[in-house]
Amino acid sequence: MISSKIIGTGTFIPSIKKENKDFLNEHFLNEDGSSFDSDNDVIIEKFKAITGIEERRYAKPEYNSSDLAYFAAQKAIDDANINQEELDYIIIAHNFGDVKVGAVQSDMLPSLATRVKHKLGIENPNCVAYDILFGCPGWIEATIQAHAFIKAGMAKKCLVIGSETLSRVVDRYDRDSMIFSDGAGACILEATEEANVGILSHATQTFAKDEAFYLHYGSTFNKEENQDVQYIKMLGRKIYEFALVHVPAAMKFALDNAGVEIDDVKKIFIHQANEKMDEAIMKRFFRLFKKKVPEGIMPLSIRKLGNSSVATVPTLLDLVLKGEIENQEVNKGDVVIFASVGAGMNINAIVYRF
Repeated sequence: MISSKIIGTGTFIPSIKKENKDFLNEHFLNEDGSSFDSDNDVIIEKFKAITGIEERRYAKPEYNSSDLAYFAAQKAIDDANINQEELDYIIIAHNFGDVKVGAVQSDMLPSLATRVKHKLGIENPNCVAYDILFGCPGWIEATIQAHAFIKAGMAKKCLVIGSETLSRVVDRYDRDSMIFSDGAGACILEATEEANVGILSHATQTFAKDEAFYLHYGSTFNKEENQDVQYIKMLGRKIYEFALVHVPAAMKFALDNAGVEIDDVKKIFIHQANEKMDEAIMKRFFRLFKKKVPEGIMPLSIRKLGNSSVATVPTLLDLVLKGEIENQEVNKGDVVIFASVGAGMNINAIVYRF
């Protein structure tokens, strides 16, 4: 039976480092435009305690999201050692397109996938390029779609990318702006007939009855600024509570369908949204099996890289595979889980064996 496996990964981590102390002079406001009672050093310390974030990366002004995607894609292609003309699909997950510094519009015409194909110089017209907007779980969902194409016999090799420049869609007066960062991660997915290798199972859900606008576009908290310019906004508490209930359930559903025992899971690559939330999700997940969370099962990059949305999971995977995260590795035969939650509200998970 045909399945799909990852044969190469790549990431692009922007060079501009923004530490928490760099926000000390910002003027953070409440949603109603009023000032906080606390000084910024207190706000920032509480922020770090909750999210775990110490610093984040921003892209250089001359680079847009499609540039970051291209850089990560080229690394993945080189890592896989393939002829890029053999790619059947290029799928890019993002949420805001190319946003130039100082711009108030996003640019998605042509698609970012088309732009990456152009930058790579791929001439093959049968290499289909398209974008997917699916919130932070976008890269995992794009990987699931590529897997479906491969299983259906419609593709043999796919390039899947997650890229974002969130630093350009945040409201500087909103303390949540400190969460977000820029980056890109990519992988090459290839058809395989190896038994019990690659993607074993997956799960996806969309909750849109009451949860649709937990993440949304909204105006700046500074009422003296242009209220027609829109920025990323989120209902943090509702997202936290939602994730704790639904992400562990989706992960368990995928694991049960894979026929894999919980004790065989070696790593869980979860969306780097909030360190404390991710730790709580892990506890809830293992509690479903009446187990404690194994030490070292959840690699982290959020402390130094922040939350780059669709880019966090492929970036984390690449860093672990390349030995860039201390005391974290994946070996042949290891079972891992990829999981994410984000705007939609969307949730997904993949169970994968290396």
